[in-house]
Amino acid sequence: MFKTPLNCNLEKCFLCRHTPPGFHPAIDLHHRNLSFKKGETVFREGDPVTGIYFVHTGTAKVHKQWTADKELIIRFAAGGAIMGHRGLGSKLVYSVSATAVEPLVVCFVELEFFRETLQTNSALCYQLMVLFAEELENAEQKMRDLAHMPVKGRVAQALLRLEEQFGTNALGAIDFRMAWTDLADFTAATYETVFRTVRLLMREGMISVTGKQITLLDRTRLAEVIANSVPAT
Repeated sequence: MFKTPLNCNLEKCFLCRHTPPGFHPAIDLHHRNLSFKKGETVFREGDPVTGIYFVHTGTAKVHKQWTADKELIIRFAAGGAIMGHRGLGSKLVYSVSATAVEPLVVCFVELEFFRETLQTNSALCYQLMVLFAEELENAEQKMRDLAHMPVKGRVAQALLRLEEQFGTNALGAIDFRMAWTDLADFTAATYETVFRTVRLLMREGMISVTGKQITLLDRTRLAEVIANSVPAT
């Protein structure tokens, strides 16, 4: 990790988007831009909260220890996303970890300044509340999927969500190169099972894979895989 002179992206950053322009000089005064290499830890689950992070460039995986030798990726954070906010409870420890999956630059603000910003900016406070509600809903959905949805459905769902989040590149592939082990951790499956499932989706003509680039060829059928994987209620 090292400091970088890059400025924040006012259009994407969660903090800057939800605070009035008159507050931006204070943010500029109190923030630090930090760079992380691929694979470097931004913060670790169980560590005391020192501040909040906002993604400037690059992507980080937000993950939690699932078993003794397995982690679960909760989400991928990019494009101004906030990280570390789940540690704002009474214990003030990070409940998840964040690791750079590609060269990453983040904007860091210390905890005390972020608290003061929340107290003086109702719009930011409201948007953070909405974010917590959405994350809770997503977490409940993920737990249901892990309990009831087979791996094929979880992989199909993950690929559609990744394309929605990152878009596609000039070749039509998902604009995010992810390690197969990360896809396994994102779907809470073993590497071997995910690899077999990806090969199956390729044989069925739903996706194509070139190196680490994944192209979705038939989104309708992928959505049908997901729908058929959800148990009737």
